[in-house]
Amino acid sequence: MKSKNMLATNARLEPRQNEDFYATNPHALEIFLESLKKDNINLSKNVWECACGQGHLAKVLENKGYIVDKTDIVDRGYFGTKIQNFLNSTNNYNGTILTNPPFVFAEEFVRKGMEILTNNNLLVLFLKVQFLESKSRKKLFKEYPPKFVYINSERQHTAKDANFDKYRLATLCFCWFIWQKGYTGETIIRWI
Repeated sequence: MKSKNMLATNARLEPRQNEDFYATNPHALEIFLESLKKDNINLSKNVWECACGQGHLAKVLENKGYIVDKTDIVDRGYFGTKIQNFLNSTNNYNGTILTNPPFVFAEEFVRKGMEILTNNNLLVLFLKVQFLESKSRKKLFKEYPPKFVYINSERQHTAKDANFDKYRLATLCFCWFIWQKGYTGETIIRWI
């Protein structure tokens, strides 16, 4: 019998990946960037992909002309990635922070991103829709309301250890959450 923790954390009844590395299918970012154009939302030319893994999101951004700072806590072989724990960052960042963070540290990524971003810059995180629930995150959203939440109407998927051949099913609803440093209004919901 599998433990309750294992059942709750992975629909495939497998243990979580050690660093919670679940790579994002690049298509999810491509359709999100197209949706941003409709709302006249512009990412900064400088983007920090702070949990870049094997570069699935960074490659899309670089192909679209963004200057991408690539960091991760583990070297997963993507060219130009610096080893750095985002949660230990102390320098301010003048640009957009965009990533699919380890879900177990998603709240910490929001707090750290909002701490180090300079005014009006964006923090963009690819997260499960379940991130909207829980008492602790209700407090987080009061302190840092997302400006936008883009909900994927077609399920996107992530793959443990970037093994997209093995993990083909998209069983979870993912959203792109956008925080803007200094924003205090209501959250706007969009569908992709």
